Amino acid sequence: MNAPLTVFPPSLAETYKTDETYLVENGEFLRVVFGQNLANALPVVVSFSGNPAKVTGKSWTGQPWQDKNDLPAASNNYFSLAVFRSDEAGRYRRQKAFFHALHAVMLDDIGTKVPRERLTLPPTWLLETSPGNCQAGYLLRTPLEDGASADHLMNAIVAAGLCDPGANGPRARLARLPEAVNGKHSPPFVCRMLDWSPEQRYSVEDLVAGLQLEMAQPGRPKRHRTRPIQEQPTDGDPVWFPSPEENAVLVALQNRGLYRAPLGEGKHDITCPWVEEHTDQVDGGTAYFEPDDLWPIGGFKCFHGHCSERHIRDLLRVLDIDVSAARMKPTIRVVPGELNRVVDAAECELAQKYKHYQRGGLIVTVVTDPGTSETRIQEINQPSLVRALAGVATWERFDGRSTDWVRIDPPARYAAVLFDSSSYPHLPVLKSLARQPYLRPDGSLMTKAGYDLTTGMFGVFDAREYSVPKSPSRKQAKAALELLKDLLTEFPFASHSDVAAALAGILTATVRPSLAHAPMFHIRAHMVGTGKSYLSELITVFSTPQHGTPTTFPSDDEECRKILLAELLKSPAVIEFDNLTGDLVAHKSLCTALTSEFITGRILGVSKTATVGTRVLFLSSGNNVGPVQDMARRCISIRLDASCEIPAARTFRRPDLVRDVLQDRGRYVSAALTIVRAWLVAGRPKATCKSLAGFGDWSDLCRQPLLWLGCADPTVSLFEAMTEDPDREILGRLLTAWQSVFGKMPAMIRDAVKQAGLFQEEHAELREVLHDIADERGEINRRKLGWWIKRHAGRIIDGLRFVRASGNRSAEAWQVEVVESVSPVLSVSNLSYEKSVRPDDDKNNASVSYDPRQMRLV
Repeated sequence: MNAPLTVFPPSLAETYKTDETYLVENGEFLRVVFGQNLANALPVVVSFSGNPAKVTGKSWTGQPWQDKNDLPAASNNYFSLAVFRSDEAGRYRRQKAFFHALHAVMLDDIGTKVPRERLTLPPTWLLETSPGNCQAGYLLRTPLEDGASADHLMNAIVAAGLCDPGANGPRARLARLPEAVNGKHSPPFVCRMLDWSPEQRYSVEDLVAGLQLEMAQPGRPKRHRTRPIQEQPTDGDPVWFPSPEENAVLVALQNRGLYRAPLGEGKHDITCPWVEEHTDQVDGGTAYFEPDDLWPIGGFKCFHGHCSERHIRDLLRVLDIDVSAARMKPTIRVVPGELNRVVDAAECELAQKYKHYQRGGLIVTVVTDPGTSETRIQEINQPSLVRALAGVATWERFDGRSTDWVRIDPPARYAAVLFDSSSYPHLPVLKSLARQPYLRPDGSLMTKAGYDLTTGMFGVFDAREYSVPKSPSRKQAKAALELLKDLLTEFPFASHSDVAAALAGILTATVRPSLAHAPMFHIRAHMVGTGKSYLSELITVFSTPQHGTPTTFPSDDEECRKILLAELLKSPAVIEFDNLTGDLVAHKSLCTALTSEFITGRILGVSKTATVGTRVLFLSSGNNVGPVQDMARRCISIRLDASCEIPAARTFRRPDLVRDVLQDRGRYVSAALTIVRAWLVAGRPKATCKSLAGFGDWSDLCRQPLLWLGCADPTVSLFEAMTEDPDREILGRLLTAWQSVFGKMPAMIRDAVKQAGLFQEEHAELREVLHDIADERGEINRRKLGWWIKRHAGRIIDGLRFVRASGNRSAEAWQVEVVESVSPVLSVSNLSYEKSVRPDDDKNNASVSYDPRQMRLV
């Protein structure tokens, strides 16, 4: 079948091969594909620069190839698989109406969406078009001039999942040329010819048999009747039929005495049905493969040379089994008037495979980027949903002419109804991704990858890389802590509490998928080159094995909301804002994401809103900037101080620290999990410390274990930032000045502005602070001042607060009220344990004292 029937001239068949690729020029390639005697019909070539996903439709128009076109090798270069006649004006258009003959077919996404093993027929060419992703081409021995036959062949390839349909139909399909780039990547990926065998040419029959295609016949489908004539479906008829309980192929093989033994993973050792035709009737090994995503009707392989051309369809014919029965799929029937039941059945089958989930009102799946190896949650669009529904069930409709049920693709209308549903009662809920073993709500450790129905988490990790004791002791926790501290020895932390904050960041990164809320971590220094970004990279390693992709801090809340929704839809491990040039201001969307488990927003380009989880680690860094306003209580600062003139000129004992940790990531992540698990096993001993409102669970799992092991309090910087809040300072000054002028008497805004304008010495402080708050071109804006006081009403500073005065007045009046503190503030360094523990006892039942001054600064 593979023997060439055409002898090519040396000039056409000659190519150059490097150690990895073939060097084939575009002109040479096209001459082999289409020959040299093109007269009345020509192929169309398309060439443009830039990203193909972003160019206009005009860029795809193309021009006829006449062996004179010089296509730039640095462009996206394509060619049509067919040749086309010219129109009345002499123009060549890549349209169905001008189709003349199909010269080749192409399989796409080989190596990513389609495994290499699916290429059961050697291709004429194999072209790598992006990292690990290839196009495989097959030259036709005789060009296919019948347009309908060309469509049927291409549709069979699409139906087998070996190619997408293309934008303009099967006959107008484009493929990439060997001398070209893929502009979707930055920098553009240079295409590489991995295999070039111009002598490999095939007939349509060769392709159908070799690629195991289901070739539909032109015209109305006609089926071999295996069932009695069916009656027209009526209201109430079943729309769903479960998959067969027994595999019809295995049953038939057993009944004929051809079944030997199971081989595992859906493979079975059988006797070849054609063994009598083998040389000396020897069976050299024969296997049957059960249906799966790669082999939709199963597979058959006999290793004897006599059966090299036989495939699964030959086995089905011998066993007298219909192809539909061999699929082992449930059946969904499209019955008029039963839309609700059909859609419900479709969702049920989609849910059974545990490949699609619901998340915040969207249907999503878990995908891995072949280029970056990053695993993320991806919402699916309607065309992707149609494809998914085709994969989980066999769809049928009643054909009145044949009075039987015929196989169809899932109707787009039903997929659209499912896509736009407001709720999904059957699809499992996907909360987040976990890149390492994670904690369940009861504190136990989940070490199994994949989807967990109880927690709604999806683990994307290899459990063999992690080793956490089942019941770790305090001694083991201390050893794990020393291992993590050793990673921080070369960072110039400003204080002991900053070391503890970095350790808390590591613990937070490790257990973030298990926490509904967690504070943000901001790394600040005085100068560039101090190690802010590198410390962020190190902390990121404990969240994901992939390198982070920092972004700039949004300038306003609208931009922040769009960034957060777009990122959180993918469930990243980390969102990092690098090199801030201004303070970490309190955008409402960011504040909500830090203290709420979910945020809701409208998806760009889709008329749907999504509610997404916020279980992601937030990091930021900058020089001499930090959290202000409401961010002060939501962010822990890690302060670095190199205490030298040029921090970037320092030398380090471990210059490739992040790379070293990535190479042994399982060990370091296991150490962090050991610390948390040891604290849980010890009975959750808690140090008495200042409460961190809104982050109780985080405090338990990431703060208390460190205090238990003798570290400083990692939240010191947070409480200091709250105390140093600029708004707090100004409010304190205003309360004091207001009280000195008005005492306990209420006063309206205009009264305060009037008093400030008297230029009396005792009113100087009031005048100065009012200008600081509401100055506008040298005057005090009364409306702005009133809004500011209203926003801060009730906030207590040094025992004073603003309250709205009662009584009938033309405008609001305010008075300063003295407040007695009913909840004395506990110093962050005043810590004691509520539970007695012994440091040398694995069960931790004795007293432990804590003194941050005794902690060694690493």
